[in-house]
Amino acid sequence: MAIIENILFPVDFSPSCIAMAAYVKRSAAMMAAKVSLLHVVDTARFNSFELYSRPMSEISEEHLSIGREKLDSFLAAEFPPDRCPRILASGDAATQIAQVARDIRADLIIMPTHSGFFRQMLLGSTTAKVLNDADCPVLSSTHAQTIAPRPLEHREWLCAIGLSSNSERVLRYASQGAAEVRSKLSIIHAVQAGDPDLPIQLDLEVQEESAEMRRARQRIADLQRAAGSEAPVRIAVGSVKDALLEAARQSDADVLMIGRSPRPGARGRMRDLTYAVVRDSPFPVLSI
Repeated sequence: MAIIENILFPVDFSPSCIAMAAYVKRSAAMMAAKVSLLHVVDTARFNSFELYSRPMSEISEEHLSIGREKLDSFLAAEFPPDRCPRILASGDAATQIAQVARDIRADLIIMPTHSGFFRQMLLGSTTAKVLNDADCPVLSSTHAQTIAPRPLEHREWLCAIGLSSNSERVLRYASQGAAEVRSKLSIIHAVQAGDPDLPIQLDLEVQEESAEMRRARQRIADLQRAAGSEAPVRIAVGSVKDALLEAARQSDADVLMIGRSPRPGARGRMRDLTYAVVRDSPFPVLSI
């Protein structure tokens, strides 16, 4: 069974979504996956004058009707409606996206990020909330309004892993996904430097490695055996976020894969480091 068979593509009819269409279409073709488009009518954003002058039920019905009309015709050439279901929902956008993904058993959500707002107000954005709430993996694009990331191809997928028990799940997913699309998988692990101001160090000679780095290599070797992976490993020393991003910049990867907690809990699936990596990555991030 393929790891990704059902992709959910939330749309708000913005230039970002139009720009992402080719990327989503190419991704679906590589994975032989079905694409469902979702538009959410956000009732919290209704015009205050409308709410003053007309009943809420009437306003909601009108916005839903407009949303349905737009959705049915949006990107029809790229995603023919007879093959790509179109789902209309109302309420908080992030909540509805996560819920619809559960309802249709989506294997992946692909979302463009909006440049200014997402970079400056990450924790309050719809994309960030979806990253926190969704049960399935989420692929978020780089931060451009009208330029999509380069299409997925048979190049390199870069997987950032820690040394926790959750890392085996992340690595197993990354290994299977890369194998299915015949892409090369590489692993990056960051060791926190004692002095955060030191420059990032990548690919140190074996004789220069610290005891911590050697322990990390052994742990990663154990994780690879458990996950059935044989990917090459790079270990970076420095600020963890900066080390991961520097390794990403030096690669020719299509996507950077990072792990989220498999359980939501009080603090959510996302952590500060994950938010920072998603925000600043030079190419799309697949949060697993």
